[in-house]
Formats: sequence, structure tokens, C-alpha cells
Amino acid sequence: MSKDIRIRKGLDIKLVGEAEKVTANATRSNVYAIKPDDFHGIVPKVIAKQGTEVKAGEPLFHSKSNEQMLFPSPVSGEVVEIVRGAKRKILAFKILGDKEQKYADFEIKDVNSMNRDEVKSHLLQSGCWPFIKQRPYDVIANPEVAPKAIFVSGYTTAPLAADSDYVLSGKENEVQAAITALNKLTDGEVHVSVGKNSDSPLSGLNNVTTHTVSGPHPAGNVSVQIANVDPINKGEVVWVVNPQDLVVIGELLLTGKFNAERVVALAGSSVKNPKYFRTKIGAEVSSVVYDSGVNDEGNIRVISGDVLTGENVKPDGHLGYYHNTISVIPEGDDYEFFGWNKPIFNKISPSRALTFSWLFPNKKYDLTTNTNGEHRAFVVTGSYEDVFPFDIYPLQLLKACAVNDLDAMEQLGMYEVAPEDFALTEFICVSKQPHQQIIREGLDLMLKEIG
Repeated sequence: MSKDIRIRKGLDIKLVGEAEKVTANATRSNVYAIKPDDFHGIVPKVIAKQGTEVKAGEPLFHSKSNEQMLFPSPVSGEVVEIVRGAKRKILAFKILGDKEQKYADFEIKDVNSMNRDEVKSHLLQSGCWPFIKQRPYDVIANPEVAPKAIFVSGYTTAPLAADSDYVLSGKENEVQAAITALNKLTDGEVHVSVGKNSDSPLSGLNNVTTHTVSGPHPAGNVSVQIANVDPINKGEVVWVVNPQDLVVIGELLLTGKFNAERVVALAGSSVKNPKYFRTKIGAEVSSVVYDSGVNDEGNIRVISGDVLTGENVKPDGHLGYYHNTISVIPEGDDYEFFGWNKPIFNKISPSRALTFSWLFPNKKYDLTTNTNGEHRAFVVTGSYEDVFPFDIYPLQLLKACAVNDLDAMEQLGMYEVAPEDFALTEFICVSKQPHQQIIREGLDLMLKEIG
């Protein structure tokens, strides 16, 4: 069974520097880092202390609230440092990787013969559970609460993001094994979305409901697809998994090894040769970025993730746990004289006032990080609704979050959204408000007060 999802509202941000569909092996990173902040809401309890030798897949820490939820090392090696910040908060576990990798043995499994509890226990013990996140609240899924459905979005619309069809090519067996396991974890359906005109490896999967999606960004966001297929009501839970994480889960089941390999798109106008690299979760971004060379090295911003939702990292920073894109664009630290009072041809805007990007729908832009304005009170323009494809009032929801109005947040549809769904409204916001941060804080408040 399949269903077409056609999204009309949104905005495609076409940028210079799309990754060429060629894959190279990245330079082997010396040090890998796992950051507990990548797992929102998790308070870590140390298992592997400084100086401990670990194999790939062995746990570094567990969740303080659930000792069964383990977070593994992506590589074998020595834990050389546990970085701490204010109040001794753990910021990162750094592992000096071995030249020859050693893997913890989790045994080959016949997923068809496993029941729900066996699949759940295996994913928890092997450290694969953090790949499963939930709506509402956009946090790691609670293993004690069964979801009404599971969603996988294989349709990529974020600017310069890695093409799911390309990175999954040749991984059909691993993906099918992971999908079979996920089917054991829900009484509902597993929904998989692909591009309407794509030749996706996800199209031929068994035991799934396939949806073809078309439309501008954020049509590829899983929240948009959930809202169109099986909306979330109060008290309901839906799980979501990223396509590349299915490969890690499937390989674990088929080989017994936790292989944290990632095919990462290195993209952006500041990259000389944008293409795909094969690396590991937590690798140093410099091992990827400087293999291809950069333009104007001293005046760039390196982002782990896409340009709308990613994290600004230093050259010695590390690839985020859930990221499969590294974006490198010019730093917007220049001043444009009278930039507010002249026609604009080199920037994207949904408005036709002074901005003429609408005349060139296929043009690609070389944008910087300049926000072209400063933070101010919300200005009511009605532009958010043009790029927000939910049956939700975005401005009213943002204001409800800003004043911690739980009743209004519930009534306005907070259960359906994640911070990434407000990346576009933040991008076009004339008030320069941090929409994603406002939504994240609102979701945290709801999780604490309502659960």
C-alpha cells in the first residue's frame, strides 16, 4: 500500500556547493568524540573511565534514568579524556582510535525468529537504541511505551543535505533487517517515505507502508509526513529513525558488530571539491573537510549537519551523532553598506519586496551566515504560514512557548512538532527570533510538566 504526500507550503533553499555523488574514504581520525548533549534530555553516568580500553560497541555511559540505555563507543581504542564543563557536566568522551579496529561481539541474530522483548533487549544492550527517537518531544524513545507507528523519512529536502538514495545504495539487506526488527516493536505500521520520482533503495522493502513525497522543504521532515499520514494526539507516541541509522541496526543484526560507519556529504560554497566521504560517527571534522580543501580558510564556518539545523563546530570539532552532512560556508562577518535600502538579487526571500529571487527559481545562491538584522520583538507579517506546512498557527505557538503557556501549547499542536520544523520560519524571520531554541525549551517544559 502506498500513498502520495504532496506538500505545497515551504521554501527550497538552493545553495552553491552540492556534494558530487562520488564517495572517498576520509582520512582516519585520530580521536573520536561522543557528546552527551547530542542525546537531548539524557544525563550520563560514566561506565568507561579515563584510561579504559574499549571495543567498538562497548558502552561509554548509560542514562541516569535508565541503566539499560547504553551509549557505545564508535571505535575501539583508549578513552583518553572525559571533557567536563561547568558544575562538572560531561561534555564529551574522547577515544583515541586503534589502527586495527576491534568489535564487541553481539552475535548474529535471526530477526524473524525474535519476539518484541528480544529485539528491544538486543537493541538496548548493543547501544543501538539511541538511534530510535520519538514524537512528541523529539527525544530518545522510551522503551517502556509502545509506539502507534514508526516512521522513516528517505526524502531529503534540507539545503545541501546528504542524498538518502545515494548513501543507502547497496545497503538494502541491512535496511530490510532493521525494518523487520522495527516491525516487532509496534502493533501499528512502519511507514517509509521516498521521493516521488526517485529510485530509492527504500522503495522495495517488505513489511512497510511506502509513501511518495513531493514538494519543497520541509517536505522531507518526518514531522510533516507524520502530520499527513497519522497525526499525533495527546497520549500517543510515534517513533522515528534516520535512514542511515537503519544500516547500523541492520548490520548489527546480520554480523553481530556495531559498525558506526557514516557516509557523509561534505558540501558548501567554501569547499573546493564537495563530495561524499566514508567515515565514523564522532570523527574529527578536519579529517573530512581539509581532504577536499577550503576557500578562504580563515573566514569560514564549519557546520556539523545542514545549514538550517546543524551545529557550529571548530576545526578540531567532531561529527555529531545523528549528522550525515558537513556544511562549510562563508562566515557572515562583513557589513553591507545601505544593504537595507537597495534591490537585492543575490539573496533568497519569500517576499517580493526589494528581493528578486522569485524571478530566478532555479538559481543557486552563495549565502553567508550573516543574519542581515538583529534580534527584536516579533513582527506580525504572515510570512511564517507561507513556509509552514502544518495545520498549526506557528506564530501563536511560538508565543505560547515563549511565555510557558502549557494549555495553549497543547491546543496549538505542540505534540506534532520538533525544533527542526521551525528552521525555515527562523530563516525568514524579520525579527531574528531563535525559533528552534524557543520550541526546544517549550518541548522540554511539556516533557517535565506533562510527561
